[in-house]
Amino acid sequence: MWWRSLLLLLAAAVAAAEPASTLTGPLQPVTVPLLEDRGHAMDLPDTDPRVQRRVTGWAPEQVTVALSAAPTFAWVSWITGDFQMGGAVKPLDPGTIRSVVRYGLAPDSLVREATGDALVYSQLYPFEGLQNYTSGIIHHVRIQGLEPGTKCYYQCGDPAIPGAMSAVHAFRTMPAVGPRSYPGRIAVVGDLGLTYNTTSTVEHMVSNQPDLVLLVGDVSYANLYLTNGTGTDCYSCSFAKSTPIHETYQPRWDYWGRYMEPVTSTTPMMVVEGNHEEEPQIGNKTFVAYSSRFAFPSEESGSFSPFYYSFDVGGIHFIMLAAYADYSKSGSQYRWLEKDLAKVDRSVTPWLVAGWHAPWYSSYKAHYREAECMRVAMEELLYSYGLDIAFTGHVHAYERSNRVFNYTLDPCGAVHISVGDGGNREKMATTHADEPGRCPDPLSTPDPFMGGFCAVNFTSGPAAGRFCWDRQPDYSAYREASFGHGILEVKNETHALWRWHRNQDLYRGVGDEIYIVREPTRCLLNPSRPAYY
Repeated sequence: MWWRSLLLLLAAAVAAAEPASTLTGPLQPVTVPLLEDRGHAMDLPDTDPRVQRRVTGWAPEQVTVALSAAPTFAWVSWITGDFQMGGAVKPLDPGTIRSVVRYGLAPDSLVREATGDALVYSQLYPFEGLQNYTSGIIHHVRIQGLEPGTKCYYQCGDPAIPGAMSAVHAFRTMPAVGPRSYPGRIAVVGDLGLTYNTTSTVEHMVSNQPDLVLLVGDVSYANLYLTNGTGTDCYSCSFAKSTPIHETYQPRWDYWGRYMEPVTSTTPMMVVEGNHEEEPQIGNKTFVAYSSRFAFPSEESGSFSPFYYSFDVGGIHFIMLAAYADYSKSGSQYRWLEKDLAKVDRSVTPWLVAGWHAPWYSSYKAHYREAECMRVAMEELLYSYGLDIAFTGHVHAYERSNRVFNYTLDPCGAVHISVGDGGNREKMATTHADEPGRCPDPLSTPDPFMGGFCAVNFTSGPAAGRFCWDRQPDYSAYREASFGHGILEVKNETHALWRWHRNQDLYRGVGDEIYIVREPTRCLLNPSRPAYY
């Protein structure tokens, strides 16, 4: 009958619209043609109302929520007082004002109270003519006794000082830890910065209503500025030969915190460092702004480091790793990772997801095989414990891999996804290492900060004897020079839907999507005890 034919046609249409799945095996590599309009990588100026200080006195600003290791805890951070810039700066006294958070299940019933710590950091340069910086007072308070999967209302500041408490904010706590409990949407962004591209990315991301945001490095790009506020597309091109040290303009951090506050005060955000957070200063200090401004579950997860840590969200165990700290097998990060992985019970948290900044599997010329030493040191350990997904940034372009291990297609390997945004005025990566004449010189591959030289010619496979493939590599399933954000929706113990949302698309438009499917019976000898394959 006619209606049976119609039903068959409708079923075929639904099947055709269903996203692809990693269960179907390696997908044929896809390269999306480059678009002419790639956004507006112009920095938001300090005159933009969204980056200006909108509070007075000791009122809190730059309010941020971060997760602790378990969903019954969370971190609330904020800044009171304004920064100072000049040749001679006098830091504010953190003891001037208390760090208090009042919270509860209703905006008019903030019946619980927690206190925390405060600090001030400085960015100092011992060179004539350079301006120094000292921050406002940064507060970090860990709140506890939260109910998983509920809305938590809170207010931060010092209730003993008139006008020193924030407005009431609210965020949704993460679901209880367990194999059938997952947040609705997890947003993933990288290279965010503070440009008009940033505003497009953030607006698109907010329209998808994420429950959690992962920022995989490169936050404010304050290090693309001189201390006098002069910015550039390329610091090494413009200033390296004329400045005695790599300068930064630290107020860009405050601008970023003010712009992001509507998001970060209502949606928990977890951050890991990128190369632009290094920011060297007097006394060989590095990463001071990054490690001072954000709260991390470092102590709770046993790492005691702001550069690498872990936390649980429902049935997902997240591991954030440092591409710019010692990752050698004899180092503290590797030893911590071994212990952390050994404690993961896959019957409780089936999904194992990691994030770091510099990608291991990228076919773009920019930063090609730059993190090879990190991959050589850590990939086998992560593979042995069944890593499902790895999120990275750094390249300012999008790429998703097939399941891969050691450059070989492997049904038990991880899916590597590199996200990118136009968060600074650097050009987007648009050329690929496999294009004729585009293969980088192997000697120029390693990042000077990471050190070491591990990228050599391939010894097997289609690229044997060469440093680059002569076509899109088999491990690269989908690549596109676009800015945007990703959304991960974990559906159950075995299926997760990944979508890439490009800035040039309409809201909720999708550029790439795929179901990432776990196969625990195939890839883990015992779901509650990971084993080598």
